[in-house]
Amino acid sequence: MGFGTMFKANRAYKAQKNGDRAEAIRLYEECFAEGLNDPRYILSYAVLIIRDGQYQKAKEFLVKHQKAPGMSADQRTTLIVDYAVCCFRLGDLDKAVRKMEELYRKGPNGVIYQTLGYLYVEQFDAKRKAVFLARETEAQEQQDPAVALLADAEGAAAPMTMEEKWEAGRQKALKFNQEAVEYDEEDSICLDNLGQTWYRVMEDPEQARPWFEKAHAVKPEQIDTLYFLSRYDLAEGKREEARKKLEQASEGRFSPLNYCERDQVLAEIQELKGEEGQHE
Repeated sequence: MGFGTMFKANRAYKAQKNGDRAEAIRLYEECFAEGLNDPRYILSYAVLIIRDGQYQKAKEFLVKHQKAPGMSADQRTTLIVDYAVCCFRLGDLDKAVRKMEELYRKGPNGVIYQTLGYLYVEQFDAKRKAVFLARETEAQEQQDPAVALLADAEGAAAPMTMEEKWEAGRQKALKFNQEAVEYDEEDSICLDNLGQTWYRVMEDPEQARPWFEKAHAVKPEQIDTLYFLSRYDLAEGKREEARKKLEQASEGRFSPLNYCERDQVLAEIQELKGEEGQHE
């Protein structure tokens, strides 16, 4: 790798900052083909292709470059977080959670609380309960008989039922996201995660609402917070207010850890506009 490669990497970084994603990706890929192995550019490129929805490509790239020389502890944490996000978006939520839990055990920080907190909400969303119970039942049926005998031995703790495992998971999600807010009560993402925990996991929208409102006060443009606050507007018949919140959300920068997607939000805006037109 020569001086020209580093010069090209800087051009790629500038293109990325200027919003020219296609040019940045092209230049970065030329640089990596020429032997670039600098953690700064590895992580910058990974973010680009993750935001482009290329999760499998990003996952493989991060694995290939996980031992890049000179990578700091913070950069390694970022790499693992990005890897976990890829696992989640590729459908392996449990693996994503395991990787984040490994990071958490080494010492939490804001990004870990934000990411793992959201993954717990996804993992124990009430809509996933049937899938969770079916999977746990299948795992139990495939259990090694010797392990089952040990569990039944005198003095051994009785195995948890599937319902008990689900409830333990819900409580874990709630406890973790409460802890995250205690860690930083001004973190809008953690506040939103706690709101989503009450709304989606515990199925208690009234307990959720104050946390969404606190998140909105800290960061008024936060996409998911606006989306969930619009649910309350709709429930109260305030359709115009809901539409305005969704319109603001649609202008935001969506990430792989957003609950709602831009197309979903835009479709709902059009539906609300149509309803408003019918009442004119």
